[in-house]
Amino acid sequence: MSSDATQIVVLVALFAAALTGFEYASAYPGLVEFRDAPPFNRIRFASLFFILLLVSVVYARPEAPSTASQFVTAIGLLIGSAMDFPYSPVRLVVLMLPDTASSLEVSMLRSAAGMAYLISLLSLAVFLIVLRVANWPYRGKSFNVWVNLPTFDPTAGGDVVDRLERDARFNVTLGFLLPFVTPAVVQLASGAFGSMSLSDDQTVIWSIAAWAFLPASLFMRGIAMQRVASMITEERQKNTPADAEQELQPA
Repeated sequence: MSSDATQIVVLVALFAAALTGFEYASAYPGLVEFRDAPPFNRIRFASLFFILLLVSVVYARPEAPSTASQFVTAIGLLIGSAMDFPYSPVRLVVLMLPDTASSLEVSMLRSAAGMAYLISLLSLAVFLIVLRVANWPYRGKSFNVWVNLPTFDPTAGGDVVDRLERDARFNVTLGFLLPFVTPAVVQLASGAFGSMSLSDDQTVIWSIAAWAFLPASLFMRGIAMQRVASMITEERQKNTPADAEQELQPA
């Protein structure tokens, strides 16, 4: 890695840290969703961190591996082999490699893909447990939809609950299809731009991280929006007197 690349990475990291600090220090909505409803963003950050960390360990000096990299690679290979069945996301990722790829490259990619996909599934499971056990997003205070969903405009038209449920279904569907669609798109593009190259480890690491993290993040966003829609429905039912509903007559 050149010194210029290192400086650019540090500069981008500083800007990201400053943006995150300003977002969470402000009392008004910005760009980050569910910033006032922990641990939603914490789970997503931890998921991406561990994906990048473990995949980087797998690709760290394969010609002279350390004990830690051998241990992580062995675990990833077991997980990747278990998930490498026909039409699975891991199998589709491995099929993106060109025919000239060596057995070591195939093994490393299978190990990295299996490890990354397992971490994304575990992060989704942790969020579901928090949702049920801790009754997320209630944390002893009211839930502010304006702050936690800054890009959602409740006055855009239509019922708010219907729009939230529609967006939730869209995010869940996209999160389910993305691990299968992405390798297919890469294979179609390889006919025009060439096969996937393994010469740059950083490109492979970030590609695997995005492939595993984005679907889980979309799943969590869809589940969270469905939870918000359910909360709004419950509040409407509480604020609607039962006697008033019984007195209504069909027009």
